[in-house]
Amino acid sequence: MKISAQPVRGTKDYLPDEAELRDYLQNKIAETYRQYGFQKIGTPAMEDIERLNSSDGGENLAMIFKILKRGQKLDLDKENLSEDDLVDSGLRYDLTMPLSRYFANNRQYLRMPFKSIQIDRVFRAERPQRGRYREFFQCDIDIIGDDSINAEMELIAATTSALTDIGIRDFTLRLNDRRLLTGMIKKAGFNDDEVASVCVIYDKLDKIGADGVKDELADHGFAYEKIEAFLQLVEKLSGDEDEALDLARDLTDDPMVAERLRLIMRFARAISSYNYDVVYDPSLVRGMGYYTGPVFEIVSPHFGGSIAGGGRYDNMIGKFLGEKIPAVGFSIGFERICAILLETGYRLPEKDKVVLVYDSHDDFVEVADKAKEFQVMGMYVTMLKRSKKLGRQIDALIADSGYNYMYSFGEADELKPLKGKIKR
Repeated sequence: MKISAQPVRGTKDYLPDEAELRDYLQNKIAETYRQYGFQKIGTPAMEDIERLNSSDGGENLAMIFKILKRGQKLDLDKENLSEDDLVDSGLRYDLTMPLSRYFANNRQYLRMPFKSIQIDRVFRAERPQRGRYREFFQCDIDIIGDDSINAEMELIAATTSALTDIGIRDFTLRLNDRRLLTGMIKKAGFNDDEVASVCVIYDKLDKIGADGVKDELADHGFAYEKIEAFLQLVEKLSGDEDEALDLARDLTDDPMVAERLRLIMRFARAISSYNYDVVYDPSLVRGMGYYTGPVFEIVSPHFGGSIAGGGRYDNMIGKFLGEKIPAVGFSIGFERICAILLETGYRLPEKDKVVLVYDSHDDFVEVADKAKEFQVMGMYVTMLKRSKKLGRQIDALIADSGYNYMYSFGEADELKPLKGKIKR
């Protein structure tokens, strides 16, 4: 029987050109992050299922890829099997919870404040669509141990620099604070235990509109008076930015929450160099339940949605250590920026690439030594044995991979420019 060669639904194979582009972009993003003093770390793709389930990951908790117990731990003969009997671990759905566990486990080796880079795969069992896969990369930076808004501002500077450095501009940075959002919901009359449900529904505003939010809140049994009061507050805070932030001061016991958000926005505008817009967006929720303060998101008109997001999560690490550790992070959705760049014809910076042609009787040690000379000079070299189809092979290397020089081993000691249609 013939076995299908298609990748699992929601995953993707990458041909050499796209794989090269992805490597370049990841390296470029990581280098920008390093310029801001962040350090790269690595965490396992698997996490304990109990940690994943208790991580306040919002709707992502329903999309965890769960892993069966192995060996003697898996007893399929047990009566009335439950999930706890079958599953003990799962694949990470984001990089924030693994970072929190990592910090708790390695704290004694880390300098505070700790500034980390994670560029790695995450997994979600969701319905695949444009720019959204079941296996995908995220590019995260986080600052642990700094409770000032300087941490938020530093993350915004590094993330927006990373995007502009790879050619993405004309985006919008949206900002809000979960404390203002919670205050808005409670001011409308909702109880503390209703806030999370209202947030989940309100987070769909961009997709279903205000009427859709109103209907869904009603379907959940919330009182008409509360819904109307909430939507009226939303409308008030969606007007002039300065007036909205003045109104927002009264939504929490600490009026400085709104003022600190204003300072973050002022900073973001000051460093933008007109490459992007900055707005206060009272509708910004961010789906993760672990956010405790400012939240931010970058949206692109070229994608029609979010390409980066994050916020402050001061309570997550404390679950591991039993003490409050401030933390804030910003994550770039790598697949989405790749989709934007590929659709806009993004090209890698030109690199000198040499086709080194040799004959079958040539000493391959000497051939490899010659290739090394060019490589030391920073060139890419592919060694190609002369054959009847040599011209066709070189034309393909020019067209597909941008090779622009040829060197014939044993002939004149010079590089010849390549322009295609080589003599056969």
